[in-house]
Amino acid sequence: MPLPGCLLLALVLLLAGFPGWAWVPSHCSTPSDTMCNFVCDCRDCSDETQCGYNGASSAWGVPFACDFEQDSCGWRDISTSGYSWLRDRAGAAPEGPGPRSDHTLGTDLGWYVAAGTHRGKETSTAALRSPVLHEGAPTCELRLWYHAASADVAELRLELTHSTETLTLWQSSGPWGPGWQELVVAPGRIWGDFWVTFSATRNATHRGTVALDDVTFWGCGLPTPQASCPLGHHHCRNQACVEPHQLCDGEDNCGDSSDEDTPMCSHYLSTDFEKGLGLWDHLEGWTRNHSASVPELPAWPRRDHSQNSAQGCFLVSAAQPSAPAVLHSPEFQAPGPHNCSLIFYYYLHGSEASRLQLYLQAQNPSGPRDPVLLRRRHGDLGAAWVRDRVDIQSKRPFQILLAGQTGPGGVVGLDDLILSDGCKPVLEGSRWPPGLWAPGPRPQPTGLQPQGSCEPGHLSCGDLCVPPEQLCDFQQQCEGGEDEQECGTSDFELPTAGGWEDTSVGRLQWGRVPAEQGSGPGTDAGGAAAGHFLSLQRAWGQRTTEARVLTPPLGLSGPHCELHMAYYFQSHPQGFLALAVVEGGTRELVWEAPGSSSVWRVDTVLLGKRRRPFQLEFVGLVDLDGPGQQGAGVDNVILKDCSPTVVTKKDTEVSCNFERDLCGWHTGHLTDAHWHWTESHGPGYDHTTGKGCFMLLDPTDPPARGPGAHLLTQPQTPAAPQECLSFWYHLYGPQIGTLRLVMRQDGKGDTHLWSRSGTHGNRWHEAWATLHHQTLSGAQYQLLFEGLRDGYHGTMALDDVAVRPGPCWAPKHCSFEDSACGFTGDSWTRQANVTGHAALGPRADHTMETAQGHYMIVDTSPQALPRGHMASLTSEEHRPLTQPACLTFWYHLSLRNPGTLQVHVEEAERRQVLSVSDHGGLAWRLGSVDVQAQRAWRVVFEAVAAGVEHSYMALDDLLLQDGPCPRPASCDFETGLCGWSHLPWPGLGGYSWDWSSGSTPSQYPQPPVDHTLGTDTGHFALFDTGVLGAGGRAAWLRSQPLPATKASCLRFWYRMDFPQHCYKGELRVLLSSARGQLAVWGAGGRQRHQWLEGQVEVASAEEFQIMFEATLGGQPALGPIALDDVEYLTGQRCQLPAPSQGDTAVAMVVPATVGSTLLLLLLVLLGLLGWHWLQKGGYSFQDRTAASAPGFDNVLFNADQVTLPAPATSDP
Repeated sequence: MPLPGCLLLALVLLLAGFPGWAWVPSHCSTPSDTMCNFVCDCRDCSDETQCGYNGASSAWGVPFACDFEQDSCGWRDISTSGYSWLRDRAGAAPEGPGPRSDHTLGTDLGWYVAAGTHRGKETSTAALRSPVLHEGAPTCELRLWYHAASADVAELRLELTHSTETLTLWQSSGPWGPGWQELVVAPGRIWGDFWVTFSATRNATHRGTVALDDVTFWGCGLPTPQASCPLGHHHCRNQACVEPHQLCDGEDNCGDSSDEDTPMCSHYLSTDFEKGLGLWDHLEGWTRNHSASVPELPAWPRRDHSQNSAQGCFLVSAAQPSAPAVLHSPEFQAPGPHNCSLIFYYYLHGSEASRLQLYLQAQNPSGPRDPVLLRRRHGDLGAAWVRDRVDIQSKRPFQILLAGQTGPGGVVGLDDLILSDGCKPVLEGSRWPPGLWAPGPRPQPTGLQPQGSCEPGHLSCGDLCVPPEQLCDFQQQCEGGEDEQECGTSDFELPTAGGWEDTSVGRLQWGRVPAEQGSGPGTDAGGAAAGHFLSLQRAWGQRTTEARVLTPPLGLSGPHCELHMAYYFQSHPQGFLALAVVEGGTRELVWEAPGSSSVWRVDTVLLGKRRRPFQLEFVGLVDLDGPGQQGAGVDNVILKDCSPTVVTKKDTEVSCNFERDLCGWHTGHLTDAHWHWTESHGPGYDHTTGKGCFMLLDPTDPPARGPGAHLLTQPQTPAAPQECLSFWYHLYGPQIGTLRLVMRQDGKGDTHLWSRSGTHGNRWHEAWATLHHQTLSGAQYQLLFEGLRDGYHGTMALDDVAVRPGPCWAPKHCSFEDSACGFTGDSWTRQANVTGHAALGPRADHTMETAQGHYMIVDTSPQALPRGHMASLTSEEHRPLTQPACLTFWYHLSLRNPGTLQVHVEEAERRQVLSVSDHGGLAWRLGSVDVQAQRAWRVVFEAVAAGVEHSYMALDDLLLQDGPCPRPASCDFETGLCGWSHLPWPGLGGYSWDWSSGSTPSQYPQPPVDHTLGTDTGHFALFDTGVLGAGGRAAWLRSQPLPATKASCLRFWYRMDFPQHCYKGELRVLLSSARGQLAVWGAGGRQRHQWLEGQVEVASAEEFQIMFEATLGGQPALGPIALDDVEYLTGQRCQLPAPSQGDTAVAMVVPATVGSTLLLLLLVLLGLLGWHWLQKGGYSFQDRTAASAPGFDNVLFNADQVTLPAPATSDP
């Protein structure tokens, strides 16, 4: 018989791993000093594994990276206290350290390293250290993502240790944002061995967690020896090749410093400020300093550039814009045929207002000319020294002026000023006397120069002084529109380039170029060869990072704001061209070039409503030295309809079926998660026609890191004091999050109208909420659907939104989480345990099973409600019923007798349908009543007090469903889950059972037919084990609390469809009570593709719940476990299985009949492999022991009454 796929795979692995049988050699012997040096010396890059990163492709633009998905990549914890680092996964434990999702995948299945909570009061530091690394190139860049809330940790620090010195690459005491934050540092040239340490310090007031993910090293490897170099390149003494512009630049690019020791370099004039100011001895506002005496400025340079040491010296300034720091060069002769070139390294950090400007001041016979701006850099470029170069042509003697200024907390630095041999100082006697000079602001076009009595930073136009916050706000203040010029819109024909400014720090930069000089299409986007556009160009920076160009601060923008543009992009797959929105220190990617093209293309990007200030940023990366003609350009950028006052007819269209467009709704942009207007296809289908359009939110597509996504209306004017908003929603998936409806009103906070969490089955549901307005005040309102990313597996969707005057009918489902759902009653109050004012109450609600969840409660103590008195809770009117329905609710009675809970239905008259006077307990109990009403009706809950102190009654989770009420713990799943709870359990990963039918399109595998009807229209409960991953996760389906029983029979039909026998799920039946959990039945995965009957006799001496547990018994794989026709027969013993149950017995024996020969072969191979491991000093392991038959005993108890029994299966 054919071998099962998993056994075949095991044999292949064994044969490949046993000595002498491997046919693909994977050994590469390399010297120890060439391991972990960021260069793949072995063909498979095995010499670069477990280096704080794992081996990567040698392709351009691919970094060495560690995402912690497989292992820790060699990073190890060196902490000396209980506060330490560990590799972890979000949701792996209910109290586990770290965020709810990793950065790599953006879900709870991704891995990271985290320093967990530590309850000690002493100051402790958790330190995570990389392996020893060898030789870092000057271009090296380290990027990582960290997660820390401001109150969680006192300080974060990244350090580099080499030789006998430890350098602080980055240090911060916050505040930090709520999500994942990117950190980029440039370590500089590192000689010899070094390692990197990331540490988190906590104290008595900061005890939380910090996490680390996606560590990447870019451009850290030194060049490798080559037999010959490309034309024009320099051949180093160690046979490496470097580009000509890297010679004599103050950096060891060869790796043996031979590029800084050529005869040409001896003619250069270099000033490193180690022993003084050298030629640059005339300065105002600059001081010579070093990092060893760091003042109280977090942005102060931690090392110089020359020596990459805290002992090295540099020039530094914290000058304000009103008095910039100025450094004067000596006077130089006119360079003649040879240009005078200046290479310099600058440092801008701590303030976005930091600015460095380089001017040329030529000498006339009558005196110095006005300075000419040659280079301007601004912004916060991080804690790194950035290289730049300026080539100077002048027919007259000249001086170079370097002017620096910054804002609060900022620092400007200079180091390693290197003048080429074309820079000849004027003899001492013929120099013209230096004069004090202060560079002005950035040159501005005529008409934009501040005039009159306007304050600095204000724009003067006519009689107006426009403040900075009103510049580029898409609302014209000046009559000529001067305040809205240079705000991003540009055809790049003017030198000001529409206000776009390059902020690149690497080997690429953005620049305005003539079309005929560009490497692209040969014309601008309009087809003019004489035109200009914005293009990627070579730059003098030493890093290989992408090029960036930014607009000035913009906004506030309206929801219709669009960016129209033309672009071309020609590159290999590693290159890219993208548009991002920079807001609050974070970047949101809003557009990316879909592919490579050598011709101009046009595109439109919806920017939407944005808060001020935000900036637009084009980001590009191409290999200009690579094969082919590579490049990127942008032209004809137009910002359209960005004013917040722009109004269209659609803005008032709240009612929408989304067939044509979004009507008056628009997507919010406060996070990187977004709703998408989607056509029906595959598993996604709309509600209107089943083939139309709807709004969809997938929390992981595209990968997002924000807390949620917003879908909003424009501000609306109420049409009536009360309006009814109805809509259809779809929440489906084993771990989907929360959908919430919020109303915003002028002068008020957000009002939560409605919410649902977790899966609600694979079907559309109708919901509605009443909007209450104050029409006399004229206040407008805004509606917001918010999809929260508190779950990562599944989708949420919206369709057919409608608003009409008047109140809504009473809702079919009420959890009391957002409101009282229209219920009224004098003595009943809505509360949560942590905020309630009642003397007593349930410790947790029923909906969320947490202290934060809400419910309705009435205090039945004598002083609140005397004996025999009644407190009524009355619903709003329900719509007439077209068929019998079942009203279910969960109630909680105090341990002390509270009295009687009566349920009435009011139609034409009131009639009592249920009376409950049971003794209370710790659990919520399910109540149900059958309802028939041909007219509008209400439900009334009436508490009749017994006059007992410290007593109460509570209600939660009302649900009205079609059809009669089922028996307790019994369900055919045709109309829902019948009171079975699928609430996700945090300790098991937060997954839920779902509800579907074979005919309903689904993105998850499911049975084609149910058992009840035997058709694809029948329904069943199911769970897809493929989402679990490794790590002992499971999903529970729990019955309502059931009374003690000596013997009762549980019957059910189940189905398991898995592709291979080794890929199997497990289904177990557990009994849960106050004493613990008892596993009473179990079955492993099958390939039978049919419904099988299961039954088990249950007994409990106290109140209990039945739980169906779905989990994995093998490797993760797509495969559903389904349930149908669950029947609980109280007080009845189970009968012998029907003859048809032979199928079940056979199904349990089939896996054992693979064949004794194959089994013997497998055991022999396993034994040989084990011997081989032991000979090599391998580790020992323990085999898991599983129960061998249904009905096994597996009871676990402990003092905390929290038990998780070992996985059980009846499958041999």
